[in-house]
Amino acid sequence: MTDNSAPVGVFDSGIGGLTVAQEVIRQLPHESVIYFGDTARVPYGPKSPDTVRRYSREIAAFLGEQGVKSIVIACNTATAHALGVLREELEMPVIGVVEPGARAAVAATRGGHIGVIGTVGTIKSGAYERAIRAIEPDVMITARACPLFVPLVEEGWTDHDATRLIAREYLEPMLDAEIDTLVLGCTHYPLLKPLLRDVLGPDVRLIDSAEETAAETARTLNEAQLAAAPGADPAYRFIASDDPLQFLQLGQRFLGATMEGVEIRTLG
Repeated sequence: MTDNSAPVGVFDSGIGGLTVAQEVIRQLPHESVIYFGDTARVPYGPKSPDTVRRYSREIAAFLGEQGVKSIVIACNTATAHALGVLREELEMPVIGVVEPGARAAVAATRGGHIGVIGTVGTIKSGAYERAIRAIEPDVMITARACPLFVPLVEEGWTDHDATRLIAREYLEPMLDAEIDTLVLGCTHYPLLKPLLRDVLGPDVRLIDSAEETAAETARTLNEAQLAAAPGADPAYRFIASDDPLQFLQLGQRFLGATMEGVEIRTLG
């Protein structure tokens, strides 16, 4: 029987999923969290679906060894390619970021024209289009892969002239199409929110799936009777597969003192 005080496992290809971990910590303050960032193998976007599934299985197995009670895939590419497989293979609940993000986008759109940006793998998978149209079949969707955003964020270039120039190039078709809502279909992208707002203007709503994903995690734990007791004292661990110092420096920008240190663990 699973211990309700067991941690929630969260994983991503790098630091981007910390946006989801941060929201889980905020919304579920009594839950312990173990975060794994696969910084040795980032980015996942250009990799084949089979490779992403293999990486996701390895990380899920590692998190299982750490005694987690559920897993949040805080990576859009891994959600697109591996969510179904992990749900079939694991006995614990597995939550992805695509469906919560799609729900938030449909709720936010005013004119029924949604843009989606993500990695090459996420956009090619069509996962967001399917999830959005399952909720609202008649919505218009403009999708664009933005492969350079992840390495720029990992480099810490979240407000850099080069990043701004690339963002204008990537987002021009979105502006031409007159989208009113943009799904940030990669958990690295919320770190670019101020820059993206500057490029898109104030009329386009930005959808960050982290908030919805954390809410979905809370619902899932409650339904499975796995939620931690209200008085539980949470613990947080952060693990990277490479370069823990850079991970710590970038992670502390938005997690602050919650991230006291980073462990290193190589997989594969």
